[in-house]
Amino acid sequence: MKKKSSVWILVLVFVLFIGGASVLYSRLSADAKPEQLSVQADPTTPPAQSGQPAQESEPPKVEAPDFTVEDADGEEVRLSDYVGKPIVLNFWASWCSPCKSEMPEFNEAWEELDGEVQFLMVNMTDGARETVDTAKEYVEGQGFSFPVFFDTGSEAAMAYGAYSLPTTYFIDAEGYVVARAVGAIDGDTLQKGLDLIHLQE
Repeated sequence: MKKKSSVWILVLVFVLFIGGASVLYSRLSADAKPEQLSVQADPTTPPAQSGQPAQESEPPKVEAPDFTVEDADGEEVRLSDYVGKPIVLNFWASWCSPCKSEMPEFNEAWEELDGEVQFLMVNMTDGARETVDTAKEYVEGQGFSFPVFFDTGSEAAMAYGAYSLPTTYFIDAEGYVVARAVGAIDGDTLQKGLDLIHLQE
């Protein structure tokens, strides 16, 4: 009997430990979450880590690196073709769950802005895990209307260091990078980025 009660006590302690650890982890991770949108981000440098001191002076403007991708018809297009309008540049893949979670927000913004901001939804088309066909099938199946581009040679990904998906850049009408977000963003964060590049006159 004594042995049984000792086992139950150990089980109870273990359950309480796991529960307490879970609550503590949730609170700490929520408190430690860095600001997702980093303003005036240089695509050639990694995102700032939480806790780093803020720069005292405003960093110089960073011109958005150009690249060539294919559109839905297989025609080559360049990012520079769209300079003159604010640009939302998003790197995604259909196998990426966080990418898929944010895409309805992007599509809604694309439709609401009605061409005032150019959305470049660049698919990471490696030819193995992701193909042009699988990407098109996903977009069509979801009923998204934003334009999709295919980075079949990884040129865009290399130019922007987009090795973590999704990654989004906000580029102003003059072709300068204004902000970057790494990871899935919600509608509020998307709107903050849009406000930085699409000022109402």
